[in-house]
Amino acid sequence: MIAVIDKTPVSIDQFLDWYPQISENRYELRRGVIVEMPKPRGKHSEIAGFVIKKLNTVIDDKQVPFFIPRECMIKISEDTGYEPDVAVVNRPNLANESRWESSSVIEHGESVKLVVEVVSTNWRDDYALKMTDYESIGIGEYWILDYLGIGGRRYIGSPKQPTFTICTMVDEEYELQQFRGNERIIFPTFPEWELTVNQIFHPGE
Repeated sequence: MIAVIDKTPVSIDQFLDWYPQISENRYELRRGVIVEMPKPRGKHSEIAGFVIKKLNTVIDDKQVPFFIPRECMIKISEDTGYEPDVAVVNRPNLANESRWESSSVIEHGESVKLVVEVVSTNWRDDYALKMTDYESIGIGEYWILDYLGIGGRRYIGSPKQPTFTICTMVDEEYELQQFRGNERIIFPTFPEWELTVNQIFHPGE
């Protein structure tokens, strides 16, 4: 559950200056409001870790200039910044990121090859708010991992069930593909990656 830290509006610069160096929580800035995001735990953490492991393997195998930072902030606007569960960064583009070395902040959507959010109780954030914002800055690929199947029916249909959604940029808008159960996921960036939804949502089983 997220918690509002202070409703006093702040800018992204003020937020970055405020951000604690050591904390049990993560924080994001949403329309000028600082919110506390509990660090991923349990199944959420396991799935995110599994995805990172698999992505690192395919990045190494393909020898592409991508990497996954331990932490990074994606600036959406002067009053909004998100810390995604997983971000795959295009290393050559960091030459255009003036805040990367000092603050691990990414300001240009083309610097992010893809971003991943694992859905928790606040599913509206991932399906509505962040989908719109990641789209607005031109991030080419966005994965929504709804392992609990709790997203709104308008997003995952009825009856609700665990759903892996891939949003791909086409003509400046996201087009959505959804996968469930034992369906093999078609990954736009890594088409040779052979994984089903169940393999990702139930790692180790």
